[in-house]
Amino acid sequence: MRSRTWVFAGGMMLGMTGGWLLAQQRLTYHRRDLFSPRPLRRLAALGFLAGQNEVETVRLLRDYLAWERQPMLRRRAEAIVRRMEATLT
Repeated sequence: MRSRTWVFAGGMMLGMTGGWLLAQQRLTYHRRDLFSPRPLRRLAALGFLAGQNEVETVRLLRDYLAWERQPMLRRRAEAIVRRMEATLT
């Protein structure tokens, strides 16, 4: 009975570690996709960054606003920046 418990606990730890590693990899992709040539990837990256309330994120989004040409994505990024600036100050 004890060996089953250890196998279960080990499987849980392995699963949690694997999930955490995959999440970290996905976070890296989202940051990279902000300047992707594909508009849907940029929109997904904006959605991810909207949950990151950090000064560095605001700086990154300001650079993105200077680069972005599509009005819909610009409006979304501007709204995110305004909200973040209001919460950070």
